[in-house]
Amino acid sequence: APGPSCVLGIDLGTTSVKAALVTGTERGLALAQSCSRETQAHSESLGAAPQGMEQDVQKIIRALNECIAALPQQQLQRVTHIGISGQMHGVVFWKSDKGCKWSEGGTGPAFEPDKVSPLVTWQDGRCSPTFLSSLPLPQSHVSLATGFGCATVYWYLKNSPDFLKAYDAAGTIQDYVVAMLCDLKKPLMSVQNAASWGYFNCRNKSWNTDILKKSGFPVHLLPEVGDPGSIAGRTTCAWHGIPKGAKVGIALGDFQCSVYSCLTERTDAVLNISTSAQLTISMPLGFQPPEAPDPSSAVTYFPYFNGDYLAVAASLNGGNVLATFVGMVAQWTQELGLQVQESAIYTRIIQAALAQKHSKLSVHPTLFGERHLPEQLASVTSIGASELSLGHVTRALCRGILENLCSMFPVQHLEEMGVRRILGSGSALARNEVLRQEVERIFPFPVVYGKDVDAAVGAAMVM
Repeated sequence: APGPSCVLGIDLGTTSVKAALVTGTERGLALAQSCSRETQAHSESLGAAPQGMEQDVQKIIRALNECIAALPQQQLQRVTHIGISGQMHGVVFWKSDKGCKWSEGGTGPAFEPDKVSPLVTWQDGRCSPTFLSSLPLPQSHVSLATGFGCATVYWYLKNSPDFLKAYDAAGTIQDYVVAMLCDLKKPLMSVQNAASWGYFNCRNKSWNTDILKKSGFPVHLLPEVGDPGSIAGRTTCAWHGIPKGAKVGIALGDFQCSVYSCLTERTDAVLNISTSAQLTISMPLGFQPPEAPDPSSAVTYFPYFNGDYLAVAASLNGGNVLATFVGMVAQWTQELGLQVQESAIYTRIIQAALAQKHSKLSVHPTLFGERHLPEQLASVTSIGASELSLGHVTRALCRGILENLCSMFPVQHLEEMGVRRILGSGSALARNEVLRQEVERIFPFPVVYGKDVDAAVGAAMVM
């Protein structure tokens, strides 16, 4: 097709799918078009309720197809490369020769899942601390946690071994999409996603196969592993008008791609608050993580690109805490016989908090625990009679989310690492002025917010 070539970036998130078309210009890369669709993919976890957290892969791929189909056909026909990122840690299983069905749609061929399991997400809580302690010790710098792919496989092995017999391939949701687009007989996974599963040694880039085999783990389910930024294969069909033969990159971690889309200086720290929350800095060139993790440490080292690492305080408590609070308020109003849309409640509580500049109320918002403290739940203290308005509570809750992150990665540590600026990103931070005010109150650095800081753009930039 005439015109400049395009790169398509895709991010398969926890709540939505985003696609971004990026083109080269004289000034560098530019975002040409983007599209987002909510997946509404949450499904009941029948085998692991109430701790299980699963998503319907059919709904995720439907949202993906809608997203791609909504982009301009003329530009899709110029796509030469596809970069794909998505939620780390989680696992989906499929039958390698029956993972999807291709059919002709209004914008060209598209695929839909066939012999595919639900996606067990990173938020899954079925692996209790007792269960995790019964598993063999990984040879990895990353502590094993519930929601990690290998831990989930172990859970099935113990609680539902017949479930695993129906499948011969596994990966993250983004690995699945790459495998379907390229018709890979064996899934291919990046070092980034492999590290997020547990039982992976980043130094020699290999699974702990000896340790896993001894405990009866089905190692045939483990994907092959490659470097982030490498090519996994080529499209086997003209997907929604994207030419057959377009190069598809090995699937990447959404977090690393979000950072890649905005981090240019090693003196910058990236603060991302979306469903969860992360505070990260890049480690010096040549840094290698310790051979074994410190289980009590809140900072994890994530493989990045070109052998580099990020130091990350990855909190499980971010925008999901605010969403739970909004849901609670909605439920209370319903129990009082009133009907208020959750979107309206969100807008009102932010307005109330903006009018309430200070609150002595203290909210420790760890509703979902933390990986280094899985049994620590939320608490509220310093409750005074004058501190009970929606404005006080929302202000304290927003402040608590930031203070929790700072307890994991203290400001003093950031200063010692040479941080000079904070780059703020993520949907929760973008739509919540109270959170932004608390960022600027807590961090003694200039803060810059990026409009197009997102994983889909980062995935395209890597290509």
